[in-house]
Amino acid sequence: MGLFDNILNQANKAVNPAKQNQGNESVTFTFERLPESLAELKALPEAVMDTPYKTAALSLLALCAYAADENIGKEMLNFLKGPAPLSPYEESFIKDRLRDSKLVPFSYFKGAKPENNYTPDTPFTVTIFSNPYSFQNENYATLHVNSGGADNPRQFRLRLKPSTGVWYLLEQQILVGIRPAVADDPWA
Repeated sequence: MGLFDNILNQANKAVNPAKQNQGNESVTFTFERLPESLAELKALPEAVMDTPYKTAALSLLALCAYAADENIGKEMLNFLKGPAPLSPYEESFIKDRLRDSKLVPFSYFKGAKPENNYTPDTPFTVTIFSNPYSFQNENYATLHVNSGGADNPRQFRLRLKPSTGVWYLLEQQILVGIRPAVADDPWA
């Protein structure tokens, strides 16, 4: 092994341990109740947003709030998006997706499935997970969540603000179609 190989190997050991530990990790969050205001969301311990997993879980809560009250949900999402609040396009997209079914965000909680009209177990539990490709780009993360009404996981994209150590929501790709709830399925 040459001199430069030794230096590069030492540098890689110093730089890569965090990346080597990222991927194929799952983090489960449990909430006694869903927050009904921005103040309640900020009061949750996850609101420090020091990991992308925490921000993703809070984003799900904000989308549930949006389904119930657009203004409260928008406040929550703008907090979670940090320096880049919701664009008019994003607002329109969320409204459009929730117009079809306000149950979509609830389908990601444990116990929610079409057979029980996406009624989650309480306390509200959600598992956010990564895969080997989740942290490919520095300061960005793509995390996944499973829905009781879909066969494939859905994604959150998050971005770290290095000067603060806070992870913010960049975009969500979870408000897409799910199987109809039994109560809404004319063929059930």
